[in-house]
Amino acid sequence: MIDAIAHLGLLDDEDIRLDLAALELSALDHPGLDLAPYVDLLDAIESDLRGIAAAEGDVMAQAGVLAEVFAVRHGFTGDRNSYDAPVNADLIRVLDRRMGLPIALSILYVAQARRLGWSAHALNTPAHVMVRLGADEGAVVVDPFHEGALVSRDTVVRLIRQALGPGATIDAQNMAPLSNRLTLVRLLTNQVIRAEQGKDLARALSVQERIATVAPSHGQGWWDLARFQLSAGQVDSARESLSAMLEVTRDPEMRAQVSTALESLAGR
Repeated sequence: MIDAIAHLGLLDDEDIRLDLAALELSALDHPGLDLAPYVDLLDAIESDLRGIAAAEGDVMAQAGVLAEVFAVRHGFTGDRNSYDAPVNADLIRVLDRRMGLPIALSILYVAQARRLGWSAHALNTPAHVMVRLGADEGAVVVDPFHEGALVSRDTVVRLIRQALGPGATIDAQNMAPLSNRLTLVRLLTNQVIRAEQGKDLARALSVQERIATVAPSHGQGWWDLARFQLSAGQVDSARESLSAMLEVTRDPEMRAQVSTALESLAGR
């Protein structure tokens, strides 16, 4: 089944359509399911956005249109009652239930905004992904988990400190836009974390394989895949994953760590 998403790892980042890519990833867990109704729903949301979108490119107006269509017309919101449920990171189930995690809802907001030609990115905010609309100078941040509400910079800083600790230093990386590929990685990582928490090694390994397939240049993905493969007794596969990581990692310390791990597996 992993072959069904192999093309995503070959695309240039800007050619990845986030909502459709996330739908393809979700389909791996729903074999035989007809995706046409979900594609139709995404198209219907786009049509609703176009129906009320102002001709002007004002980001405040864009934020209002997204909130109106997603939260009011279609009822999308964050799942506050069962936040850690695996369905909240499964885009098919998110579309079914109109509820999900911040990252899943952010993918929908970003993808739909881009369909209208708007500038939109998921942000690398720890623990709680949000969406930036517009360029740096006039950008606004919205929170899809909270019905597309506008978020002030002070609130973003507070949320980051809640995740990292009250004394955490806020740097640019905490609020940097995620690439399309790393946005998908973040979605999948949520699934891996929940599988680990549920002690479902087979599920964690399966989803981690998807991460390595979608983002073959993401070194951490290969490292975590090797970790799960070793736990499953797949030593040869773990060696292959570490070797793949060595090919894409340029950080000297990390390369040394990978080399050491490969040496330790040499006799196994």
